[in-house]
Amino acid sequence: MSSVGTLNESNRIAWLEKVLKQIPAGSRILDAGAGEQQFKKFCSHLDYVAQDFGKYDGKGDNSGLQKGRWDQTNLDIISDITSIPETASSFNAIMCTEVFEHLPNPVSAIKEFHRLLKPDGRLIITSPFCSLTHFAPYHFYSGFNRYFYLTHLTANNFEILEMEANGNYFEYMGQELRRIESVAKKYAHGDIGLIGRRAIHIVLKILGGLSKRDNGSDELLCFGYHILAKKT
Repeated sequence: MSSVGTLNESNRIAWLEKVLKQIPAGSRILDAGAGEQQFKKFCSHLDYVAQDFGKYDGKGDNSGLQKGRWDQTNLDIISDITSIPETASSFNAIMCTEVFEHLPNPVSAIKEFHRLLKPDGRLIITSPFCSLTHFAPYHFYSGFNRYFYLTHLTANNFEILEMEANGNYFEYMGQELRRIESVAKKYAHGDIGLIGRRAIHIVLKILGGLSKRDNGSDELLCFGYHILAKKT
């Protein structure tokens, strides 16, 4: 079967590993909205600080997609992301991965990141372009277009150094097509059957071929954006 729609997370992890390795050894980095600190493993050369609001328990309100279990016992800072108890210019870098959709006011978080970063400090952000309800009730936005970053990072004195689209229209459609069987079981109380599975297999092959020939469909839809910015 085609791999179309399966690379959302692996693309993001590879990009984060690359960018984090480029930060000079000994730099102080804040993992804002760190959750279970998935990317601490890429920060062994850095002075790593994990922050989160610490309220999500893995079950949330039992709506949409939930993790089931969520371990936040090793956080360094428990606070609102828009008011982190650190002095101004405390960090050389801040990463905030797949968090913005869970913030009532992500622009306020951008302002706080600017306060916390040293001059020329790096800001690393990933968030979805479009997402299903997850971690509810802490899910406030379905996603963010590149124009969100162009507008709000620039307005808050950040220079965007890199903006990379993760995936494209066909990859995103493949990802959601792969969910149909599990979503049907949960919300339509039934199995899609052999014909349904065969139909999905055929459409995934078509999407895979289209993705290989893609020429810019990420401007319509993609998994999300990877952002590297600098405080100015």
